[in-house]
Amino acid sequence: MAGGGSLAGGSSLFSGFRVLGLYSNHVPHALRYHQKHREFYLVTAVGKSLHTYNVNRLGIVSISNSLSDDITCIAADRMLVFAAAGRDVSAFARNKEVVMRYHGHKQEVRLLLPLGDQLLSADSSGDVIVWDVQGGDIYLRLQFDPNTFDVSAMMHPSTYLNKVLLGSSQGALQLWNIKTSKLLFTFPGWSAGVTALQQSPAVDVVGIGTAMGRIIIHNIRLDETLMSFMQDWGPISSLAFRTDGPPIRRQLAAQQRHAHNTAVAAATFLHGEPLLVTNGADNAIKVWIFDQEGGGARLLRCRQGHSAPPTAIRHHGNDGKNVLSAGQDGTLQSFSTVHERFNKNLGHGSINKKKEQKKKKGLSYEALRLPAITAFSSTAARQSDWDSIVACHRGRLATTTWNYQRCTMGAHHLQPPSPHRDAIATAVDITSCGNFAVIGSSCGRVDVYNLQSGLHRGCYGDDEKAHRGVVRGVATDTLNQLTLTAGSDSLLRFWRFKTRKQEEQLKLNAAPASMMLHRDSGMLALSLDDFTLLVVDIETRRVVRKFAGHHGNINDMTFSPDGRWLVTAAMDCTIRTWDLPSGCLVDCFLVAMAPVGVSMSPTGDFLATAHVDSLGVYLWTNKSLCGPVGLRPLPADYQPAVETLPGVTADESEQEVTSEEVDDVYQSADQLGVELVTLSLLPESRWKSLLHLDDIKRKNKPVAPPVAPAAAPFFLPTVPGLTPRFTAPTATEQETQSHLLRWGSLSQRSEFSLALESALESGSFDRPLRLLKDCGPSALSVELTCLTSEGGGASSLLLAFIQMIDSMLASGRDFDLAHAYLALFLKLHLFSLSQDSVAMAALLRLSARLEAGWAELRASFNQSLCLLSYTKSALL
Repeated sequence: MAGGGSLAGGSSLFSGFRVLGLYSNHVPHALRYHQKHREFYLVTAVGKSLHTYNVNRLGIVSISNSLSDDITCIAADRMLVFAAAGRDVSAFARNKEVVMRYHGHKQEVRLLLPLGDQLLSADSSGDVIVWDVQGGDIYLRLQFDPNTFDVSAMMHPSTYLNKVLLGSSQGALQLWNIKTSKLLFTFPGWSAGVTALQQSPAVDVVGIGTAMGRIIIHNIRLDETLMSFMQDWGPISSLAFRTDGPPIRRQLAAQQRHAHNTAVAAATFLHGEPLLVTNGADNAIKVWIFDQEGGGARLLRCRQGHSAPPTAIRHHGNDGKNVLSAGQDGTLQSFSTVHERFNKNLGHGSINKKKEQKKKKGLSYEALRLPAITAFSSTAARQSDWDSIVACHRGRLATTTWNYQRCTMGAHHLQPPSPHRDAIATAVDITSCGNFAVIGSSCGRVDVYNLQSGLHRGCYGDDEKAHRGVVRGVATDTLNQLTLTAGSDSLLRFWRFKTRKQEEQLKLNAAPASMMLHRDSGMLALSLDDFTLLVVDIETRRVVRKFAGHHGNINDMTFSPDGRWLVTAAMDCTIRTWDLPSGCLVDCFLVAMAPVGVSMSPTGDFLATAHVDSLGVYLWTNKSLCGPVGLRPLPADYQPAVETLPGVTADESEQEVTSEEVDDVYQSADQLGVELVTLSLLPESRWKSLLHLDDIKRKNKPVAPPVAPAAAPFFLPTVPGLTPRFTAPTATEQETQSHLLRWGSLSQRSEFSLALESALESGSFDRPLRLLKDCGPSALSVELTCLTSEGGGASSLLLAFIQMIDSMLASGRDFDLAHAYLALFLKLHLFSLSQDSVAMAALLRLSARLEAGWAELRASFNQSLCLLSYTKSALL
């Protein structure tokens, strides 16, 4: 087939699974209390969806369906969670699905306030709309001029019925009655924009936060300022009042510095508990407990990801359950693919770990931090003995070691004894034994260090330089025999690891950008500056494969565990999979954001990717582990399709399914083949106890029948006379009624008998069989008993039932029901059938069909048992 440039249907090898490390953004959280569960739940916005956590463990409870745009604000009441995205407001039920949408704003909605059966929303153009929550209708619309009163905060004062307090960025406040649409009072303000409003535990008293950092405690009933505070850290973003413990009188009780890496989006105290929940744009959710001496707080629980996009990712260990990620925020974190409670935050790199030396130098908190990690290598071989991670930092020659088990920075700063001026570390690799680290630098040096002691063990090259340019990649083989280095001088050099002598070099067509070695297969992949890929066999030291197809810088690459596939990610927003044995491109798909890191798990089940301007680590499942995947070479003009990133769904307009698409959906057949035996989907209790109904009834028979108490009248009747006497009870209508049945009551046939009689004429027994499937064991026994003339039936019904069983066996469907119904039928009517020659002939034909069917099944069973017996006993 010519012309392979048609648009494809996405990836045939990978499918989006989930995203790791996304918890919160700049949108303030919402807190809910579940009356039935007696538990607090935290709702945060992550892009276009909502995440719900339980505060007790900070475990993820649910992820909502995605909206059409990024969420700008959220609010919650007792039953629903409201989220604004663009100009629309959506109501979520059960923290997942959208149950109501509110359309009416002309600009972006930025404030939400639930108030009983109503919802208030304010947009950037000055419109404040009061919605009916249930019906979605507009109850009231207020128009404000943003130049004179730009609504920046909303609050419902406690016990103020139908009242709302609005704050403005100009500083003034207004108290409105939303039922009568009247302005009740205007507060002139404090010459600073209002950024936060919060009800205090005292009635009539509210807390007001301003853009100048001032906090005012004001009585709105008396229009009197009770007290005010000033903090020097910028505008007030959130206010919260603690409702437990003794009161504090007009003093600063505690201060928590560096609670978040960015501005705190919201802070909320749990009612009646010393717990404070905060979230921020640094992708962190934190729960603080105030139990320190002097009223201070400590961190109780935390869910935190990268506050800046990741720069490099790698799987750690051989089980594929942990992904190490280095971010532009300078942190090194480990994300678990199993559960979030196994996540680890190894923290920031520090210039000097000792606190005493920090104090002597007098450096600030930020000055002690190391810059972001650009490259790192890890191994699990000796991680219980010493540091198992080595990282290169941006603009620094010294590399740092990290301890994975202790979740902290290690004890060593690896730096050559005679450092070159302006040189920086560019590449790093740890040997498979975990004892040595090989580090390349921009001046051309390649040094070896001992990870246990941190001592320098030598360098490669006669003049202490392995390359005449920047070292772009280093690698060591499995047995520590070879060291491979690639430099910007377009050379790939092979060194003896122990003697550090060069054995051979390979001239490349262009300067390499990075390289990756698959130690088990001995295949070395190099990405060049001309966007091509080379695969070198380190045994023969020859180029065995060359791939071209990327249209941008190749950021990262990884091998599959068996070394068959090479997965590459480039700035052209494509992720390509190359098959090494065939030398062909077998899979390619586009993503919305350019990938900067890619890593295949050692077990091959997941592919992890990191992307530009995204804080999360995305997991893709390997479809080839779940079933056969038809991979074929893709043409040179192949145009890949866009794959949606995991955790983000398409817009609802794209999710609408037409009737034609519904018809195309595959539906499993009721029977795969006529030659096969198909069982029914009924539970065993519906047919397995049919032959034992008499025993079951005898065991369940009560010892004595229940006696209903006589209903006494409200006024007991008396006999007329001088002596008051009560009348004797008369026989009730039920007692005087005859227990003999009329002759015509037994002659009525059931629906099953009528359906069976009509099926005898038409030849289709689907309807009577469907009626029997709906009956329980006792009802089915009654139906079969009534087939004879004594039960109101006829001899023709017995013959029709035999033909129904014969049709079931001939079709191969409901095999278990056919045998169970036939066994009960013969138990009830065998004597009557033996006196009917026509019925006996039908039973003989049915017996022959039964024997033939069981002969085929017996042959299949014997063949399977023979194969299993041979497999268990044979020495393979």
